Amino acid sequence: MGIVPLWGFQLMIAIGLSFVFKLNKALVIIAANISIPPMIPVILFLSHLTGALWMGENAQSIVLSADLSLEILRASAFQYIIGAVSLATLAGIGAGLLTFGLLKIFKRS
Repeated sequence: MGIVPLWGFQLMIAIGLSFVFKLNKALVIIAANISIPPMIPVILFLSHLTGALWMGENAQSIVLSADLSLEILRASAFQYIIGAVSLATLAGIGAGLLTFGLLKIFKRS
């Protein structure tokens, strides 16, 4: 949930989903806090790149320079949103599979 572009509501939604799916609330809170300040540029960049895969030839590229404006960011907002949702889904599946694999390896008999 920390990657999904629902700023300000990510943690509340994650906690709500933890009740629905009967998950460990403490672990959900820890895992939902992936969007800490040092990770935000990485998440934004990877979300934009992932969105470019969906956009095909209509993909926007953002070059970090003095010419970067709100108009350029508005033009690529849809690409970012679908990229963020896709990246969040892939990250969730990947983290779930990694956790499942580690639990299988270190399972106590």
